[in-house]
Parts: sequence; structure tokens; C-alpha cells
Amino acid sequence: MITIRRADSLGLAHSGTLILRCHFAFADYQAPQNEHEGRLKAINLGTIPPQSRYQLGPESSVDIITWLCSGALQTHVEGFPVESIHSGGLHLLSTGIGVRSMAWQTGAEEASFIQFWILADTEGDWPAQEVRAAFPKLEDGGFRIIASGFPEDDPDMAEVIEDGSPVTLRARSRLLHADIPAGEGAAYQTMPGRDLHVLVVRGTITLCGMSLAEGDGAMLTRTERVVVMAIQEAVVILTDIAS
Repeated sequence: MITIRRADSLGLAHSGTLILRCHFAFADYQAPQNEHEGRLKAINLGTIPPQSRYQLGPESSVDIITWLCSGALQTHVEGFPVESIHSGGLHLLSTGIGVRSMAWQTGAEEASFIQFWILADTEGDWPAQEVRAAFPKLEDGGFRIIASGFPEDDPDMAEVIEDGSPVTLRARSRLLHADIPAGEGAAYQTMPGRDLHVLVVRGTITLCGMSLAEGDGAMLTRTERVVVMAIQEAVVILTDIAS
């Protein structure tokens, strides 16, 4: 089954002066018909004005993955050093037993981001933070794993840690990124009993015979394979979670 959520139908949640556009119920955006799907708790899109801060906390037992669409951010997380991320970069905060405060701060320019919240499979873990610069583009425009809780994807299990290795999730889930040239496609194969969420960051695609544009999302339940075709050059983020 496929459920499409169009960009113009997204809910709005408020965090201080920041307004988030939400694919699932979040904070003061209450939508019983649109609660989180499996381990995927939230997909939120936001833009932080210059010299401003997006602040959260406390949170526990959730992985918060921030993918930066444009601009630059500094991270301010209790117990961790300040980190800088730039367009195309990724910040992972695994909250574990609990993090009381976390924030993302802009400089002289605004920054746009997408945040994915994935519920952890385990409890009692210590918090952890990881940062990646923009991931190298695959020559074939296919999906690259940028975050994973599967042991076989763990860069520490490889003999050589390559540039662009995924950050480590506390859930048996994956986040994948594809930059697909116009007229070409990207395919992903997973295992039985999985749900797949496709988010169009830029461009236009077709999925299961339907057209999706920037900001649109599609949830495919109990799906083992997905094929995305780019009508225009497209950037797509795919989430693979347990059903």
C-alpha cells in the first residue's frame, strides 16, 4: 500500500518562533490520523533565520538525524563539543538515556534542514553524536546509505573506512540519499517486513506510476523494493524501517 502526502498538505508545528512543516504529528501539530509510522516518528522541514537558534529537549531513546539542505549550522548539544555542518552535511544525535538540551544555530545566513526522528530499538545506551560532510555523489545516481543501524553497514566492521561512510543508528533502520539525473532512476531492495518512506527534496519523480514533486512524501508499507524515476534532476531521501 502507498500513502502520498503532498507538500501543501503538511502540518505545522511551532518551536519558539520557528515553524516546522511536518509529515507526521509532532509537538503542537496534533493529527491522530497521521501518527508516526513504525519506528519513524517524525519528518520535519524547517528554515532557521540568520543569527537564530532551533532548540529542543529533553529527549531520550530516539535518533535525531538533521540533513542540511542549504546554509550552515553549528550544533550545541549538552555534553558534546560544538560541530559545524554545511549544505549536504548530516548531524546525528542518538539521545540514548537522555539529553536535556540540544540546539542548531545559524550564522549570518539562514539555513534550511530536514530532520528525521527514528525511535531506538534499545534502551540504556549513552548518548552519541556524529557529523558527516556532504556525501560524495554516486556516479550512477543510485541510493547511498547515509545512516544505518544494520551491523553490515557499520564502517567499523569494514577493513577500510571510506569517505562518506554512514552514521550509526540505534535502530535497525536505514536512511539513504540519491541524486538522480533527469530521465534516470534509482532502485532499492530491502528485506520482507519493512516500510519505506520516499521524500522528494528537490525536483520531480515518478513512483508507482504517480508523480511527486519537491516536499512530497510517500509511505510504502510492507514493501521490499522501490524504483524511483527522475522526471527532472531530483534529490530523494529514502527511509527504511521495520513495519
